Amino acid sequence: MNGIKRAQLLGWIVGLTVLLLTACSSPAGGSDVIRLGGLFDVTGATGDVGKPYADGAKAYVEYINDEGGVNGKKVDLIDIDYAYSVPQAQEGYRKLTQQDQVVGILGWGTGDTEALRALVAEDHIPYISASYSENLADIEENPYNFLSAATYSDQAKVAIHWFLEQWDENRAPRLALIYNDTPFGRSPVADTRVYAEERGVELVDEQVVDLTSLDASSQLLNLQEKDPDFVIINQTWGATSTILKDARRLGIDATFMGLNWTTGEGLIPLTEEAGEGFIGVVTHAFPNEGETVEGLSEIESYLDTKDKTLADIDQKFVQGWTSAKIMLEGVRLAGDTVTGETVREGLEQLNEFNTGGLGAPVTFSAESHRGANQIRLAQIQDREFVMLTDYIGYE
Repeated sequence: MNGIKRAQLLGWIVGLTVLLLTACSSPAGGSDVIRLGGLFDVTGATGDVGKPYADGAKAYVEYINDEGGVNGKKVDLIDIDYAYSVPQAQEGYRKLTQQDQVVGILGWGTGDTEALRALVAEDHIPYISASYSENLADIEENPYNFLSAATYSDQAKVAIHWFLEQWDENRAPRLALIYNDTPFGRSPVADTRVYAEERGVELVDEQVVDLTSLDASSQLLNLQEKDPDFVIINQTWGATSTILKDARRLGIDATFMGLNWTTGEGLIPLTEEAGEGFIGVVTHAFPNEGETVEGLSEIESYLDTKDKTLADIDQKFVQGWTSAKIMLEGVRLAGDTVTGETVREGLEQLNEFNTGGLGAPVTFSAESHRGANQIRLAQIQDREFVMLTDYIGYE
């Protein structure tokens, strides 16, 4: 073989290799595997509720793969623990989109989801996070973000609306707010102030308690001086338990309510008796609702393959499972060519999507990615959450 032929052969080999590598790394539309990204908080400040959520999302993908995948294709969920750090989330996002070439992402927190939303729009990556920030519902600014449950603002409005329905005194009720100083904690505050005023509720106090605080005495002493009738908390389990225990120790006589991340089985052992009477926003089903929630049967079927039962999981697991279920329904409706754009179009076809009662029915369209606006309320009674309402709104 002379030098020219060897050079031609080498060129063909290099070209073929590039073609093969390109085919292997192309988006899911050209392969038998659909790649999704997961940006979860397992070890960070919200890991108390973030880990079971991540477990639920990953479990649903495993379940659907065991059932044959989506449209005959397996789903590869590439998950990253970003430990509630926005820079780590941004780094993880770049890996997922540039290296792994995912067609959609299941995200987590408000700060990171809001920090990434411009890139998400630029990259055409459908993004369902566990943040229900009202900011993300603006479809003009966030055309690829989808909210799978009621926003924090809507949750707070429903809580106020319900409290007013129970109120029978001849004066305006006094409200106080407790939240953490993060985009998540602050998310519903401005809308809650406005709604309270519209409904004739007197907002008498606001206190900031850190997500990882083990003592909220000073804040609750300040709050006690304002004598609120009810308090709305926006935290996760850890800070909520600190607030409830200190409130009980100080003898604060008010009804304590909390948005969805305060609510769940993990709160009860942390608060012990101090949790009695607490009223929480419920966006997704509790595993102990059993046969009354049809969608729990597929979770039970999955758990059985792991020698586990519904008693081994909690409500945040159900929440993560449901988010993944919604995303993969969008993938299914995308058809044979799965790209970020076709998945977005698939999600926008969901109309009163029935999760089997795992959450409120979800509707998306090209005009709105606000999936739901209703929640339930439950109260801790004898160390169990007992439902007070069916799904309700504030209008």
